[in-house]
Amino acid sequence: MTDMTYRPARAGIGPIGVTTLVAAIFVLLFLAGIGFGSTWIPLEHVAHVLFGGGDKTERLVVLQLRLPRVAAAAIAGGAIAFAGYLLQRITRNELASPGVLGVVDGAALGVVLFMAIFSSETNSLIVSVAWQPLAAALGAIAAIGLVFLLSGQQASTAIRLLLFGIAVAAVCKALTTIFMLVGPIYQASQAARWLAGAVNTINVTEIQLMLLVLVPTGIAAAIAARHLPPADLDDTSSRSIGLNLPAYRILIFFLAALLTAGAVAFAGGVSFIGLLAPHMARLLVGRARAAGIAVSILLGAIILIGADLLIRVAFAPTEVPAGTVTALIGAPYFLYLLMRKDKNNG
Repeated sequence: MTDMTYRPARAGIGPIGVTTLVAAIFVLLFLAGIGFGSTWIPLEHVAHVLFGGGDKTERLVVLQLRLPRVAAAAIAGGAIAFAGYLLQRITRNELASPGVLGVVDGAALGVVLFMAIFSSETNSLIVSVAWQPLAAALGAIAAIGLVFLLSGQQASTAIRLLLFGIAVAAVCKALTTIFMLVGPIYQASQAARWLAGAVNTINVTEIQLMLLVLVPTGIAAAIAARHLPPADLDDTSSRSIGLNLPAYRILIFFLAALLTAGAVAFAGGVSFIGLLAPHMARLLVGRARAAGIAVSILLGAIILIGADLLIRVAFAPTEVPAGTVTALIGAPYFLYLLMRKDKNNG
């Protein structure tokens, strides 16, 4: 793996100032995401409702219709960004992201298999669609489990995990395409919507389930992240300071996979946030660990909330998956990073 180039935080305000500024942008965008819709609700009215005020109509629109959508985007975007931060730091590669572990494509395969297995002869689901996130989570966990199994005793090697992750992702993607082609047309359309990543149909119960999975996982990841700076060292140097680097790499990969699985199970196959947000955070705050994590999470939330808000403005009243925007932004940026790395290495 090629070492990442870390840049210092922006001169003047420092990591704490940058984090505060990004947090303020997040709050404003969060309120704007709730306020915008078929009926515009001023930001001060949105804040008033969130603190227990507002009339009956505003409370219904804000709390039941728009808050779940924006909250889901914030939670999912933040979790995927945190996973990307962990992977980029542990592999020391700015191109690492949750997608390369096979988690997202494994979740997609789980969704398509769920639709295929639990469909009747009339092409309708015989169980509630509420079980779909569980199918996605099981597919994601199965994919990362297969990656670790194939890696065997060398699972602690970052490059080996990434390579097997890419291979498993490719297989899952191929199987997903096959099942979409041979299955009923409604399965293809539903699966395609999930693959693109959409937060507009998430309800309060699903958000509670997301938090139930992601909060303890996020806390565990934050605790584990205290050792990320020493992880820049080699195995011998890490052992000298009491860190079992091979075991630590496995732990970080596992926690990153759980964060991603918990997010995409509900928000769908949102792409490139795990690549974009940590890289942007690194440009803003440099190597500062706590600020890097906080800014990555906030930027991940901002990207997905902003993407969802953008498609609501551009395509209203048609609902377009927010993941299409993140892909349109992320794919060119990934190519830019790849070409820059090739130029630096060449």
